[in-house]
Amino acid sequence: MATSVAREGHLSVNGITCEPQAKKLTDLPTELLEHILCFPVLKHVDICNVSCCCKRLHDVCHGRGKVWGHQYKRRWPRLQKYYRQNECCNWLREYRTRHRVGIQIRRTVESVSKRFFTEVPCVGQVLGDSFAEIESLGAPEHFCEDELLFILNSDKRKSLTLKYYAKKILYFLRQQNILRSLKTFLEQPAEQQSALEGAVLVDQYCNPLADVTLESISAQVDEITDKVKKMLRIKNPSHPSLRITQGDCFVVEDLELQRQVLSAINSVLYEQLQYKGNEFDYYNPLNSYIHQVLLRHTGIPISLSILYMTLARKLGVQVEPVNFPNHFLLRWCQKPRGSEDIYDFIYTDAFGKGKQLTAKECEYLIGHQVTADYYSAISTTEVLLRMVGNLLNIGKRGEGNEKSYQLLRDSLDLYLTINPDNVQYLLLQARLYFHLGIWPEKVLDILQHIQALDPSQHGAVGYLVQHTLEHIQHKKLPVEPEVKRQGAAEHLEVQYSVGLIMKHKRSGYNCVIYGWDPKCTMSQEWITTMRVNQLSNGANQPFYNVLVQDGTCRYAAQENLEPHSEPLEIGHPEVGRYFSEFSNTHYVANEELQTRYPDDMVKTLSMVQELYHRLAPSSDHQDQAPATDQNSHQAMPMQQSSSPQ
Repeated sequence: MATSVAREGHLSVNGITCEPQAKKLTDLPTELLEHILCFPVLKHVDICNVSCCCKRLHDVCHGRGKVWGHQYKRRWPRLQKYYRQNECCNWLREYRTRHRVGIQIRRTVESVSKRFFTEVPCVGQVLGDSFAEIESLGAPEHFCEDELLFILNSDKRKSLTLKYYAKKILYFLRQQNILRSLKTFLEQPAEQQSALEGAVLVDQYCNPLADVTLESISAQVDEITDKVKKMLRIKNPSHPSLRITQGDCFVVEDLELQRQVLSAINSVLYEQLQYKGNEFDYYNPLNSYIHQVLLRHTGIPISLSILYMTLARKLGVQVEPVNFPNHFLLRWCQKPRGSEDIYDFIYTDAFGKGKQLTAKECEYLIGHQVTADYYSAISTTEVLLRMVGNLLNIGKRGEGNEKSYQLLRDSLDLYLTINPDNVQYLLLQARLYFHLGIWPEKVLDILQHIQALDPSQHGAVGYLVQHTLEHIQHKKLPVEPEVKRQGAAEHLEVQYSVGLIMKHKRSGYNCVIYGWDPKCTMSQEWITTMRVNQLSNGANQPFYNVLVQDGTCRYAAQENLEPHSEPLEIGHPEVGRYFSEFSNTHYVANEELQTRYPDDMVKTLSMVQELYHRLAPSSDHQDQAPATDQNSHQAMPMQQSSSPQ
């Protein structure tokens, strides 16, 4: 970079030629130099080179100055929230640290695919070693998270495998932070625990990649509170709740004034905003996530009750949660404080549009009588246990797919964080990890804890310990991946290859091939159940492992598949586990998948060229754009069948 500028010679007034004068760049004021060096085209490498030119430029580019601050903020804008405005900071040091962390995080993520490709595709598969590696960096957590987000937000069609594992690691990192926050929350005195904050922590843990914060949820609840105040003002301009400001602990004592508050909440929540109980899709986990309740205006008794109770308390009415069986309720007392007679309370059904019930009417909700204990108020911790228990039961009711397993895992983690000595759920957690084949060391820790809590579980614990140790020993043995070559004699009937976008002729679903077998390898029971024998070629034909657009994985017969006429991206969560890129017409297998199917990418490219790309235009029409009509080509011959699979 030039550091001086020579001016041409010029005549003076008396005609005498003056000597040219040199003007150095370094003679410019510091503010102007900083302005020049903050020009957007200059990268950090340029700034390093400039600072090495001379002492003057080195001083302008000092670590705490504007130049490196500009470089840092421009490259990592998401990190600005961690710094106070106009904070004096060593930006060069921060830049170096963030740059180093980024390289280390990327190396860690890149290594994960090689180590875990053959494992069960669950979030837990990458956690033990990878999380320990990231922790060992000793870097600020927000630097690690920022690099993972940078990977996830890059070109959506590229680096799919890198994004796949970055997402899993980010999922786990955020969950660990949320668990720490939950433990801190549970250590607070009971009277300081907010049910809304607890619900947000549950929501965040089950949806760690969503943008859910206590601040945003509280702001939405405050907006509803303001609407209730407007309603109150119309009915009673002098109502004391109108004078309550955020953070006040004022309680309305007069019963009639309390009724006015509850009436206003009902009007706003159920009539104006149309909140309702989800009777038609009751077991949808979204009903339990507070950010989804506020978004969809739909919930179940406990989530709607938390919202209702929060609104009431903000307006000075002490409403308490009641752990009523099968139907969560709220109660407020019509007598002086301190009464525990169940008939002194009115019970509110938040699921039933705020309907007010007597103790006897509550029993009509569930169709049988209950003891007085079920009408008692419960703590915030018990509210969270009930909420997490609901999610746990939904996970148990699931279809045994990854989504339901993940919900079951998350809800078990939450439940055991709140109640760590529940033997029933500890055993369930150990069995779940054992069934999924993940985290065997964690299984042994859980089993040891169970044995200490309840020696009578020796039989179940002993069985799982034995098989878990066998699993750990088996994992230590090196396993060579099975290699399938298209050109092998036993594979001559295999028409398709990994990465091709396909369509199922009968079911109509779109999918991508990620594996194949020359013959069906499933059990005879599966073959019978799926009516494979009714196919023209039965089980004696190639079968393909496919990722389906709806998020499922299937095993499809060759005669039921055909190349898709208009290739499209397959929105399956496991795509990145097998493929590194979507290339408009097909998926590119990652290194691990190519190791198992070394000939497939050549075949895929050949088929893609034949199916979707026209020949180059003739030389006398070179100025014309090539035709792109994909339907003008004959697809390669395929077997046809009218039999169901």
